[in-house]
Amino acid sequence: MVHAGSLPPLLAGALGSAVTVWVTFVPCFLWIFLGAPYVEALRGNRALAAALSAITAAVVGVILNLSLWFGAHVIFRHVTDLELGPLHLLRPELTSIDPAATVLSALALLAIFRFKLGLPKTLAGSAALGIAWRLLHG
Repeated sequence: MVHAGSLPPLLAGALGSAVTVWVTFVPCFLWIFLGAPYVEALRGNRALAAALSAITAAVVGVILNLSLWFGAHVIFRHVTDLELGPLHLLRPELTSIDPAATVLSALALLAIFRFKLGLPKTLAGSAALGIAWRLLHG
């Protein structure tokens, strides 16, 4: 067990989480705020515009990959990695589907895309439904 020294554990945890948030997000915001005024000026430069387009495509690919990975691991209880040469494909066991996670995911999709509910409200509603499900079905 790790001790927080002379600080109360709750205060040490709060300070640790604040430092984590600071070092995670502040550099990103600095890059955005310091670089944003120059991005439009760089769009006129063909070579830099092509590089920015490639970076944007790579970021979209990473986000898509993470979305598929998390989605598969939330909906299915058992997911194996199928290796085909350099490719690693997710292979969920169809019999291991989690009905509660599936219904909750479908409700969140409906809330966002059909009813145009904002992300914070959808997250709060999903969290409340997930907690209620756990409390009722342990």
